[in-house]
Amino acid sequence: MSSVSSSTHAIAIAGASGRMGQMLIEAVTNAPDCQLAGALDMVASPSLGKDASGFTGQNSGVLITSDLATGLQNAHALIDFTRPEGTIAHLRACRDKGVKLVIGTTGFTDAQKDEISAAAKDIAILFAPNMSPGVNITLKLLQMAAKAMDTGYDIEIIEAHHRFKVDAPSGTALKMGEVIAEAQGRKLADCAVYAREGVTGERDPSSIGFATIRGGDIVGDHTVLFAGIGERIEISHKSSNRNAYAQGALRAVRFLADKPTGLYDMFDVLGLN
Repeated sequence: MSSVSSSTHAIAIAGASGRMGQMLIEAVTNAPDCQLAGALDMVASPSLGKDASGFTGQNSGVLITSDLATGLQNAHALIDFTRPEGTIAHLRACRDKGVKLVIGTTGFTDAQKDEISAAAKDIAILFAPNMSPGVNITLKLLQMAAKAMDTGYDIEIIEAHHRFKVDAPSGTALKMGEVIAEAQGRKLADCAVYAREGVTGERDPSSIGFATIRGGDIVGDHTVLFAGIGERIEISHKSSNRNAYAQGALRAVRFLADKPTGLYDMFDVLGLN
């Protein structure tokens, strides 16, 4: 890789051969203030040893590797939209090497989230289940709506994603539930309902329900329903492609550039806190 100027963000991408990884690589190579500095993938990936930008018809000179030391050696930051176990391994390597980390992975356990928080004492981390600016503005709207409609409205969160997504509900849907519950002075763990079947009895008015749809190539649809007596309010966000996630991740890298340590989210990036 050629030398990187101090004003250029040297970025490594995890999951380089995946759908989101390729979108991120394309976004990095097209951004004038960014440079692809590394590309990581699983040990069993057939893409190992290939040029990370080869799918675009252009060569970056960065080869996809499963070796974390090699993939991170020239990077200022790593963007990771992979799986929890992979992200935690990347987190430990970044912490050891002082590389900033942008995490878009979902499906973490509480213990894994605690490890991310602990690592933020040593490196700067941006952790958000959805990097889309539009989704995060939607979260802010939900926060406002939840405060205004804290009684008399039943809350249901409906999300739809492609058939390949392996976790449910989506990290974005869970974040929506957390934002709503917190705005109403509650904890999501105390009021979430993830499944209904058989004779369920009347709906608990304090509950926040979730419905999950998986099918086709749906990139990501989320709707929150506030259902009252005589009216209902729906707040929705729908993604038609992953570009907004990629551009949001680059905004996150730029935000972290002057942060030595700390745990941040997209509200910090967008000035919504």
